[in-house]
Amino acid sequence: MEKLWSLESFGTDGAHIVFAITQLPCRIGRGKESDLLISNLGLSRSHAVLIRDISGQLRLVDENGTFVNRQRVDGYCLLNENDIIHFASAEFKLRLSLVEQNAVLPFDEMHTMVMPDNMALSERFAPNEAEFDELIMGQGLSGAAQPIVDALTRKIIGYEFLGRAHHPLLPNSPIELFGLAEAMDRELDLSVAFRDFGLNTMAPRVMGNTLFINVHPKETFSEIFMLSLKRLRQSSPQLSVVVEIHEAAVTDIDKLREFANNLAQLGIRFAYDDFGAGQARLLELADVPAHFVKFDMALIRGLHKASERKRQVVRDLVKMVLATGSVPLAEGVEDEDEAKICIEMGFQLIQGYLTGRPIPADSL
Repeated sequence: MEKLWSLESFGTDGAHIVFAITQLPCRIGRGKESDLLISNLGLSRSHAVLIRDISGQLRLVDENGTFVNRQRVDGYCLLNENDIIHFASAEFKLRLSLVEQNAVLPFDEMHTMVMPDNMALSERFAPNEAEFDELIMGQGLSGAAQPIVDALTRKIIGYEFLGRAHHPLLPNSPIELFGLAEAMDRELDLSVAFRDFGLNTMAPRVMGNTLFINVHPKETFSEIFMLSLKRLRQSSPQLSVVVEIHEAAVTDIDKLREFANNLAQLGIRFAYDDFGAGQARLLELADVPAHFVKFDMALIRGLHKASERKRQVVRDLVKMVLATGSVPLAEGVEDEDEAKICIEMGFQLIQGYLTGRPIPADSL
């Protein structure tokens, strides 16, 4: 086994292709003399060269338009593992891995990759993969806790844990981070990292309150997630926990019923999150009632100014939730007028900037 650089890409049919760099210098272009032959009219016959730098890194010498991490190369640059390289419009990712030398095909036995004649830079690979790994391992990982209060007394009854990040090379917004994670098919890794941070770092600071934790739709019914809840209950038997189930995960009534039964055995409650953001899921609400139903902020914002028709729809939904024995919670309440109409409609809990902005982990 030895470490070997390789260029990973995709063919025009979507097939995954890996070009092992078995010799240096390695010439890239569309000329027949190239070590890596790419049939693309956007490339010159001799487009770029990879050589070994004195530092041990690969050095890329550009000859006719190459981009590294979507930045145009001016003459040459040193490459790092997981860099995204565009030779004209042909996209590659640089990898370094342990391989059996005798299992590597020489370049002249590899297939030529045909790329479309399109100079727009494709985005098949996600940037910042190495930095994302650092975040998952804890570097720059953080969180916040937003109070959930009794609608009438404004007494805090719990906190929702929210994932945050302050890695210098990654976006801070959770939505953008999950977009990046989705591009790498690693949403579950990010969801677990945020949840673990909340339970390990923030939970001890708000003991005595109910903790609302989020679960990604892809992991909701997984055995791994259920095992993590069992471990949580074993380590913290007195902890009051509510699992927020995203509306997108509520599609299989049988799985949902089994999930609810498993939670009940662990003494863990659950909530339907973002209710009303998509389908109202009234069947699931009736057949497998949750302990809490969190109405999406899109229904709540400006409710006091909304048409009578919209207010009647929300009022009827609140009555339906109450009829199932669930507690209705209004999310995104920002002013007293919104809070007042929510109370009139029967909401028992509210969450929003009016009653408490998210508190950073280090300020709890």
